[in-house]
Amino acid sequence: MLDSLGSLRSLTAGPWIYPVVATSILLDVFLPVLPSGFLVITAATAAASATAAAPDVPSLLLLLLCAATASVLGDFLAYRLALRGGARLDRAIARSKRLSVAQERLGTALVRGGGLLVVLARFAPAGRSVVSLGAGAAKRRIEEFLPWSALAGVTWASYSVGLGWLGGKWLGATWFSAGVSTLALFLAGGLAAYLIRRPAAAPAPVS
Repeated sequence: MLDSLGSLRSLTAGPWIYPVVATSILLDVFLPVLPSGFLVITAATAAASATAAAPDVPSLLLLLLCAATASVLGDFLAYRLALRGGARLDRAIARSKRLSVAQERLGTALVRGGGLLVVLARFAPAGRSVVSLGAGAAKRRIEEFLPWSALAGVTWASYSVGLGWLGGKWLGATWFSAGVSTLALFLAGGLAAYLIRRPAAAPAPVS
């Protein structure tokens, strides 16, 4: 356990952790295979081990601000790219099996569901990419998209940081704890994908 704690601290100590986390989150809207959620959770797990004798762990507040800001900025860049991308963007999505499947599964539901589904999609696998690129491709106005993107980014960042910190406090700042918290993040993603794809309830008949 002490070795695990030491390795977590050594990998997350220092200011470099923030640009690494931010870059991963910024880019995973284009490359959904990047482990941005795991990086956030690992850093937050290490933060749970902070003591007066060992303060060299990430700051939860800075980690939260970093993750939320990078999430919104990545969404905005994807939106702008799709706004101008046209057929070239469609070909790029077609080359990615994961994005193509996500677009097929989530696209109709997101158009139907509006803003709150943007928040849910932030947790679903590749949902962030589909929403951001889809909003740009559909020529949605930025004021219709960006506030929901900001809410989604803050919600996802808060949940991920909270998972890592609570896991670290409950199970100890170990790789096992980071893995359990990451699994909880994946389960939330699966639930979000299910809720997005669930058919809308039929309207009640008028008596």
